[in-house]
Amino acid sequence: MTTTLITGANKSLGYETARRLIEAGHTVIVGARDPERGRAAADALGARFVQIDVTDDASVAAAADDIGAHEGGIDVLINNAGVLGTHSPADRITAADAVAVFEVNVVGIVRVTHAFLPLLRRSANPVIVNVSSGMGSFAATHDPGRAEGQVVAPLYTASKAAVTMLTTQYAKSLPDVKVNAADPGYTATDFNGHSGPQTVTEGTDAIVELATVGADGPTGTFRDRHGEMPW
Repeated sequence: MTTTLITGANKSLGYETARRLIEAGHTVIVGARDPERGRAAADALGARFVQIDVTDDASVAAAADDIGAHEGGIDVLINNAGVLGTHSPADRITAADAVAVFEVNVVGIVRVTHAFLPLLRRSANPVIVNVSSGMGSFAATHDPGRAEGQVVAPLYTASKAAVTMLTTQYAKSLPDVKVNAADPGYTATDFNGHSGPQTVTEGTDAIVELATVGADGPTGTFRDRHGEMPW
């Protein structure tokens, strides 16, 4: 049985990823910051809930201790928790705005990965999937024919570029772990007021694909539902 932890799994992409992986036979642990919403989501899915705030060292350590005690380890870590951040124009963005976005989207991945690597290494096939975005791709954001090329969001895009680079560096540094980044694409979620043309199921295709790679699967890649992404 494959045991999978998903952060930010109480709604949208995280929730749908959990649903699909449970359907595929995974034992899924729903990680969420809000206990009430997290428990409700886990109950609806038939999963176990663990409270985890990716911006808080003590919360992440407690979640790792909880999972170590109950499940003994994990096979897959999906770093899905993320925030869009301020909608302010560039000339009004502050350092505090930047810290708030990077603390969740980038530092949160480092914090959770560090805490859960010992549990992942108990697996015969440890896998990490970092949910990045085409919004962090130089190629996509400079292509006027793509949706990413029409949006200006300095902090979110910069944070997701960092996530993809962090992924490739982890992949090089951790040869015993498959580490990949997934771009959900422009998906109808709370992030965009449900304006995206893709369904939430389509938006989780790359995440689910990368969460289910075998021991001979790829590492250090950045993929969307159509294949490898330029970045």
